[in-house]
Amino acid sequence: MLPAVFLLLVTLDHLVAAMNETVFTFNGFSGANLSLDGMAAVTPDGLLMLTNGTTALKGHAFYPTPLRFHGGANTNHAVMSFSTAFVFGIIGQYTDVSSQGMAFVVSASNNFSMALPGHFLGLVNATDNGDARDHLFAVELDTVLNAEFRDIDDNHVGVDVNSLTSVRAASAGYYDDDTGSFRNLSLISRKAMQVWVEYDGHAMELNVTMAPVEIPKPKKPLLSTAVNLSAVVTDLAYVGFSSSTGIIFSHHYVLGWSFKMNGTAPALNVSSLPALPRTTSKARPKVLEVVLPIGSAVFVLALAAAAFVIAKRRAKFAELREDWEAGFGPHRFKYKDLFYATDGFKDKNLLGRGGFGSVYMGVLPKSKMKVAVKRVSHESRQGMKEFIAEVVSLGRLRHRNVVQLLGYCRRKGELLLVYDHMPNGSLDKYLYDQNKATLDWGQRFKVIKGVASGLLYLHEDWEKVVIHRDIKASNVLLDAEMNGRLGDFGLARLYDHGTDPSTTHVVGTMGYLAPELGHRAKAAPCTDVFAFGVFLLEVACGRPPVEEDAQGSPFVLVDWVLDHWRNGSIMEAADPRLETNDYAGEEVELVLKLGLLCSHPLASARPSMRRVVQCLDGDMAFPERQAMHIVMDFSTATPIKDQGDPDAVECESSSASSVGTMSSTLSGGR
Repeated sequence: MLPAVFLLLVTLDHLVAAMNETVFTFNGFSGANLSLDGMAAVTPDGLLMLTNGTTALKGHAFYPTPLRFHGGANTNHAVMSFSTAFVFGIIGQYTDVSSQGMAFVVSASNNFSMALPGHFLGLVNATDNGDARDHLFAVELDTVLNAEFRDIDDNHVGVDVNSLTSVRAASAGYYDDDTGSFRNLSLISRKAMQVWVEYDGHAMELNVTMAPVEIPKPKKPLLSTAVNLSAVVTDLAYVGFSSSTGIIFSHHYVLGWSFKMNGTAPALNVSSLPALPRTTSKARPKVLEVVLPIGSAVFVLALAAAAFVIAKRRAKFAELREDWEAGFGPHRFKYKDLFYATDGFKDKNLLGRGGFGSVYMGVLPKSKMKVAVKRVSHESRQGMKEFIAEVVSLGRLRHRNVVQLLGYCRRKGELLLVYDHMPNGSLDKYLYDQNKATLDWGQRFKVIKGVASGLLYLHEDWEKVVIHRDIKASNVLLDAEMNGRLGDFGLARLYDHGTDPSTTHVVGTMGYLAPELGHRAKAAPCTDVFAFGVFLLEVACGRPPVEEDAQGSPFVLVDWVLDHWRNGSIMEAADPRLETNDYAGEEVELVLKLGLLCSHPLASARPSMRRVVQCLDGDMAFPERQAMHIVMDFSTATPIKDQGDPDAVECESSSASSVGTMSSTLSGGR
């Protein structure tokens, strides 16, 4: 027992000593004791290589034991002052473009197995970026402009706190001590550069300075910012480096590193640091000295011949661009890419054609991503700037039941909207196309609930209120798993929560337009709810909202289902192709009644989408007492009053005079 106890005491003594280590210096890393993972390794020359040139991977290097950053009970858990200095170099495949950069890191853990490479720098993933539980502080040396993290440019230094959206950033460079002028530095210049990071725990101020390796530390820091790390950096934390690559391979190196707690990090001995790998170009072969002049002459002749071809191609792929579009950046697609993606918009790639344009399937030439491209004619510039701004804003929508709007392109007289491609097409094909397999009730109910969830997200859960204005079966698309996704946002409008929409003209599809639009011409969440109600009846009955019957008389689906309800035969309105053993009768009856309630001529009688989702999910009972009034209300258009009725739900207030005419037309004017 005594030898074992002695060994345990010695081990604990070494561990405590390591944890209290507050200063270290590595002038090169030969024989250094570091914790490495991923691509990270120490080269025979003593370079710490974080990435080895492999694409889409990550690498980490940390001091092997955690350091104590908090000063004890008398310091109110404040982070102590610390400083570090390191020399790094980035060598990429090209001299003017690079893969992602690297970062100095202070973290509660040195396990980054769940982090992603690429623009996440091997530090976080899409789920935990911004999560305060990460206890992550980093100084990033970023070489790629990423709009998701609001990067300032593709060559900057940023201060990151639990997120890759920097709290402060500055373009890479330094201030000359003699002139005070700012001198730019290229992080991908293939040259060694030194960085100093200094945190004042008392003043809660962080300074970051950088310079070429041969220049002493400048007096003026590159950036200085106030940041309280007390709640970010844990008492025991790891220090080190993280890096990753994307689609372009790069090598990220650290040549030397020093660190000190409560003091200035020791100066690195620049003369003893290992050198970066040589990247000189190969000598030009002798044969080029003969071939090059001849080739140049041929090139000049070919250039003249190609000028005509280029001029024709430019005319073929000409786009309409204005200065205000510069801010929309990656949301703008090149017409040439969309032209080749759709094979010149040939009919073989046509997915559908409607009143507002044709939709084509395409494969983007670079990413090989499948997209749907909608071509819409436009002749007027009036309102186009606001419309494009809304298209770009809608591109930020993220919901499993909303088709992703990727961006747009403009030509003279033509607007192209680019969406995610849905392999199973639109829902109306499965309702009306005899060549398509009939959807059973389980599939239909799944689609209904998905569209309702997506519409709730648009109305209430996103940062703005989005009014779709064209909800119908042909605009509901089915993904590979037959999930319903609301698509085609070409007519959508958005506005801030708590304000009124300002649309002043009626758009949409006949049969789905709410009655009040004929008087006020102002779309609102209620008008979407009306269209969704008609959509519910369309899916459950397998019939369009308006058509001619066998005798040539107009057929209105809402009236027909309402008559069945009045006669106590509402289940007879269900699609006859649905077999009784394939679906739940209670769900069909719920959808039919909910469809009538949503398509009520009075806006105030319609439920909100949140109530609709609660009913469909079984979290709230269908308002039967209000449903009893709907039979009379459809014909009399008498405004519904809450009067304390727990089943009454409001979507938007509306006067009887504004909807009375349309209400009587809808219910009794067939």
